[in-house]
Amino acid sequence: MSAPTTPDRQKSGMKPVETRKGESPMNEYDFSAGGKLQRRKAHQHAEEEVQYTSSLEEHVLQSISARAPLPKVLNEICSVLDCQIGNVVSLISLPGDDVGDLEAIARNAALFGLYTFCSEGVFDQCDELLGFLEMYSSVARSPNASEFQFIERAMCLAAVAIKRHNEASAQANLGLRGTMPVRGRLLEWPVSKN
Repeated sequence: MSAPTTPDRQKSGMKPVETRKGESPMNEYDFSAGGKLQRRKAHQHAEEEVQYTSSLEEHVLQSISARAPLPKVLNEICSVLDCQIGNVVSLISLPGDDVGDLEAIARNAALFGLYTFCSEGVFDQCDELLGFLEMYSSVARSPNASEFQFIERAMCLAAVAIKRHNEASAQANLGLRGTMPVRGRLLEWPVSKN
């Protein structure tokens, strides 16, 4: 490996770049839109993207543990998924949602030139249906392997959020029943036979 040093590099304060035999040192740099020389950061960009993705997922997990409203959490999950894959729009719906609304969403997506990218059920560990994930894209295609990993993680987060919401709702309903006054019972005083 050689480390070329030119007078221009010395004046600009740039450090020598080690290159492989036959490789130009210019391969290590790009010119930005402003014409300034910048060192390529492809590897660094990938690491930043992973950190950005994990921080978004961490934010979703914090929302779930803080018992944020379910629609807000599901929207956050969809936003994270949309950012991770890019050029898609996602929707998580619940089994009790109006089927007509879901059909209308699919029709509207088609009217806007969107194609179904992915349509999956969201299940818990016992295979109970908790919801549906619908994804639309402006390009007719299917998810690749790495995109499907993002989708699976989003479905897991959605399952945790929905399950936790359902359990909290059930506990709240039981708690309300336990604190309600009992009706139909009258206190009876002992009757004296005098």
